[in-house]
Amino acid sequence: MTPNPFLMIFLGVGVGIGAAFSGLGGGFLMVPLLLYLGYTAQKAVGTSFMAILVISVSALIIHNKFANVDYRAGILLGIGGILGAQIGARLVENVSTANFKKVIALILVALAGYLFFKK
Repeated sequence: MTPNPFLMIFLGVGVGIGAAFSGLGGGFLMVPLLLYLGYTAQKAVGTSFMAILVISVSALIIHNKFANVDYRAGILLGIGGILGAQIGARLVENVSTANFKKVIALILVALAGYLFFKK
């Protein structure tokens, strides 16, 4: 599959705005978009992380300018995230794309419900 570069850049702009605005990293937008474009679950997750790396560095730079970064907390979370990422990458290898789509949908619905109803 060779994606249209202009479409990918356009989608990246939307994901970048969503990621920098919400702090959710962009994966909650990127993975469903890649699945919609026909990527397998595993390829969507891996590709999403590559894009998120680039987006996150850019967002970090601008959030740093606004003094909105707690580096200590971010580094500590990142250290824990390294272990979690290793486990998660191995887990997703054993999940079919069809089942992955269901899991992602449930997570997104649960997150939306939580945010909507939280006081």
